[in-house]
Formats: sequence, C-alpha cells, structure tokens
Amino acid sequence: MIAGSKRGLTATMKREMKRRSAIEATIGHMKTDGRLDRNFLLGHGGDAINALLVAAGHNLLLILATLGLWRALILFAIAACAAKPDTSSRRRGTAASMA
Repeated sequence: MIAGSKRGLTATMKREMKRRSAIEATIGHMKTDGRLDRNFLLGHGGDAINALLVAAGHNLLLILATLGLWRALILFAIAACAAKPDTSSRRRGTAASMA
C-alpha cells in the first residue's frame, strides 16, 4: 500500500493481507506454544533448525488433533451400530405365534 494513494486495495493486495493475517496468528501460536520465542541453538543454522523443528511440531499437533476427531467419529459410528436392535428374527403373523 502506498501512503496517499487515491485508489483502494486491489484484489491481489487484499488476498496478500488475508494470507498474512492467517500466517501471523500461526506464528504467534508457535512463539507461545512451540517455544519459538527463545532459541538455544548457535548461529544462523541453529535459527533455521529451530524454526523447522517448531513448524514440524506444530504440524504434528494438527495431525494428532485431526486423528483424534476421526477416532471419535469412528467410535461413535461403531457404538451407534452396536446399539441398534436386531428386528430381523421377529416374525409377525406366523402360524406358530397365533396358536
């Protein structure tokens, strides 16, 4: 964005700002939850390794959360199938039941 420009944001600029705001929230979570705020590794290589490890840990947490949801859905489906009564063995109007 250029200060003093008369026109509004272009579609590309709007898309970039939305993407940036989503990424900033993720980085904020990684700083607080993933210990990205403090780096104990030495040099530029240590900085890169630390960032990659924190990103990998964040992705693993997302994968585990998704797997937990799938597990809950599967267990719910199994419980729902097991709870259905079996009505196929009942016969109505047969000669044996009328006698």
